[in-house]
Formats: sequence, C-alpha cells, structure tokens
Amino acid sequence: MLQSFGSNGYYSYSASPSLQTFQSFLPMAPHSIRKPTPLDLSLMLFLTLIWASSIIAIKVAVPETGPVWLAAMRVSIGFLFLLPWTLYHGIILPSSAKSWANLFIISLLNVSMPFMLISWAELSISAGITSLLLGTGPLLSLVFSHLTTHDDKFNKFKVIGIILGFGGISLVVGNEALQSVGAGSILSMSAVLGASLCYAISGAMIRQVKDIAPTRLATLILGCATVELIGIGMLEGVPELASLSHEAWGSILFLGLLPTGLATILRYQLIWAIGASFFSLGMNLIPIFGVILGALLLAEQVALTTWIALVLILSGLMVARTHPKDKQITGKV
Repeated sequence: MLQSFGSNGYYSYSASPSLQTFQSFLPMAPHSIRKPTPLDLSLMLFLTLIWASSIIAIKVAVPETGPVWLAAMRVSIGFLFLLPWTLYHGIILPSSAKSWANLFIISLLNVSMPFMLISWAELSISAGITSLLLGTGPLLSLVFSHLTTHDDKFNKFKVIGIILGFGGISLVVGNEALQSVGAGSILSMSAVLGASLCYAISGAMIRQVKDIAPTRLATLILGCATVELIGIGMLEGVPELASLSHEAWGSILFLGLLPTGLATILRYQLIWAIGASFFSLGMNLIPIFGVILGALLLAEQVALTTWIALVLILSGLMVARTHPKDKQITGKV
C-alpha cells in the first residue's frame, strides 16, 4: 500500500500513485452532464422503487429487531457491500481528529439518527404516512438553504411550494389528531419530520466536503454510522438473532444490500452523469410509490386526506423547483 498526504486533511491509499491520481481527479473533474438515456430513466425508476419499498421493509422488520438494531444491521451490510468498491478505487481517510469528528457528525445526522427515527416511527404509524412525510425533505432543505447560504434564497415559487408542502403535512397530522389516535402517533410523525430535517442539515454539510469522491465518502459515512449504531445497540442489549423470522431477515438483507448499498453507487453514478437537478425530480415519486406499496403490500388503509396531502406536497415540490426565468418568453419560434 502506498500512502500520500494532501492539504485537504485526508490520507489516501491505493495500489499505485498514477492510478490514485487519476481516480481522485476523475470524480471531482468538471464535466458536462448528458441528456438522460432510456437506461438512465429506468435506473431512476428502479431507485425510486427501491427507496419506497425500503419503508415497507422497515415496517416488516422493526417489530422484531427494534429500531436501533435494525438500523445497525442494515448499515453494517451496506458498509460491507460498498467497502470492496471503495478499496478498489482507492480509499481516502481523514488525517486529523477534527476531520474524523466532522465525519462522525455527518454520519450521525445523515444515517444513524434518521434511520433510528424512521424505524421507531414505523412502530406506530403506517408506511404510507412515513413515505408521505419523508417526501417533505426537499422542502425542509429549501428552508435550511435559505437560512445558511447566500446564493440559494427564497423566491416566490419556493415560498408557494413550501406553503403547499407544509399544508399537506398539517392536513395529515391534523387528521390523525382529530381521529384521537393518541400522542404516540403524533410523536412518531414528528420523528419522521425530524429525520427529514437531519437529512437536510447533513446534506448541506456533505456538500462542503469537496476532497473525497461521493461513493468513497458514502462508504466512510456508513462505516462511522456502523460504529455509532452498534455502540448504541450494545447499551440496550444484543437481540436474539436466531429468533428473527424469515420475513425479518429478508427485510434486513434487502435494506442493507439494495437501499443502503447498491442504491448508493447507482445514485452517485446517475447524479454524475445526468445532474442532481434532473435526478431529484425522479425522487419526487417516492411518496407516491410509498403510499401505494403500503396499501398493496401491507393492506394499509389510505385516507382521503392522505391522498390530498400527497397532491399538495408533490405540487409544492414542483412549484418550488420553478425558476422565474422559466416563465420568460423570448418570442423566438
């Protein structure tokens, strides 16, 4: 193994200096995104279904594993899945205590906390409601970007989109409260919104890390999250793995290999090829698929207010992505 040092605060390892130089440069090199191909669109649809179905898998497994160990097992499997890919391309490790601390904070907000919160929430609310509330993540990101950046402020379209989106949230939460479901359900829905907030904050932090290629960064994040979650899990005791049902094991393996492992590689490859903006449009389908899959696979009852909220949230996302220049007419034919 050869070791090289850089001013970015990270150690990088690879089999040869020339290969590491090329591989480290390639993911960060400026390039022009291309027009999405039918294969790209198919992969986007595949990822959307994977992430939507992950909420169904959580609903199946979490009653047997508990939220902490479900998160720990899926993250461990995802980390082991990504590790060979990362080692092949050349791993990059933090070289200072400050860099390691930053990485652990990102992993806590981007993986450990939201995975635990979502899993805990699904002990008392449906997969469909969970999918719906997670669909508000981009709206929370808009708010967070407005507060923390100088070049991504509100415009009238973003404000309208946020109002529509949070109107949908209020409709769902208010309907649950009126049905006297209990404080537990309200807390669970708040936990899902908290998970979305964690994603929004950690997303802004991840964008500040410019010295590590995204897939390799994701591997490090999953590795840190594995340590965090196993440590938390040990505090509450190790579950009896032999007693888990086949359905629970199937869900755990699915969560680790696909939504946490393979999907990470495909996500970054697609963003690199076709751009983050177009990619994020396809991800708006996750709440739709989540609600539908919950109804079909888990026989969940979908209230009329849930469908209305879904329309409001998706409309808010579409409006928020509208730019003022999109409304200009040049007069050219």
